[in-house]
Amino acid sequence: MPAVTVENLLVLPRVAAPAQTAPQRPVLHVGTAPGGFEGEGFPVRRAFAGINHAYLDPFIMMDQMGEVEYAPGEPKGTPWHPHRGFETVTYLIDGTFVHRDSHGGGGTINGGDTQWMTAGSGLLHIEAPPEELVVSGGLFHGLQLWVNLPKKDKMMPPRYQDIGGGKVALLTSPDGGALIRLIAGELQGEDGGHQGPGITHTPITMAHVSLSPGAELTLPWRPDFNALAYGLAGRGTAGTERRPFGTGRTVVFGDGGSLTVTADATQESRSPNFEFVLLGGLPIREPMRHYGPFVMNTDAELKQAFEDFQAGRLGTIPVGEE
Repeated sequence: MPAVTVENLLVLPRVAAPAQTAPQRPVLHVGTAPGGFEGEGFPVRRAFAGINHAYLDPFIMMDQMGEVEYAPGEPKGTPWHPHRGFETVTYLIDGTFVHRDSHGGGGTINGGDTQWMTAGSGLLHIEAPPEELVVSGGLFHGLQLWVNLPKKDKMMPPRYQDIGGGKVALLTSPDGGALIRLIAGELQGEDGGHQGPGITHTPITMAHVSLSPGAELTLPWRPDFNALAYGLAGRGTAGTERRPFGTGRTVVFGDGGSLTVTADATQESRSPNFEFVLLGGLPIREPMRHYGPFVMNTDAELKQAFEDFQAGRLGTIPVGEE
């Protein structure tokens, strides 16, 4: 799991306990992510497959990439491809990935780092392991999340954010049983609000949590946000009704002002803690048309995106990399 950690959780700022009047969010659904392949053939789990978009909005999809131990020569990435109308968030847990795009954005991310690409009006990009990792092989594990943009922002200029693991806000629970890596959004603490470094157009919260065996985490959660949890490693339960979930399973929470996740007292040998991601966002509630690499509001806008891509108006692949 990520290099972003601390030896003593008790030195970290603590998140606030929810108000006693804040209703607990019930668990509406627990689903299992089916497997598939993406790009040049790296394995993924489709975290949101089969979940009604009304529960996901403003999120579109999320893939868990790996966890896979590559032999030398096996690491794979994606070819150059277009996007328009949304943001991609790549959170790398283990391994190394290189991003480049036709708008000039780019960088290398390692375990614990995040790259945040706002496709906006459109661009071409590529994500691939560096040459040294292809030669050596090694562990690769991460997440890619797609976040929708409202109609007013869909044609904004593209933007790239490189969020190193050292920039992530590190928090703990009141009893010190959880390490919370806040990537984007805000969580209320005992000493005020804590903000993740990710700059978002659509208001969201994204956090990676490591929960100690037997520990319980109850967080205040914006009532106007939706709430999702996805298991990365280990096992535990969601909600006060203690619905089981773990690796490769997605929890959809209902309405309320707080949510609870509990780690089982015994965890897997490969993961000493229960590792999961918490997501929430302000629903956009606009018509959405999603086809391949484009997410727009109407079929006509999708058609225009394809035409612009074919005409080279979303950018061009650098010479020598076709």
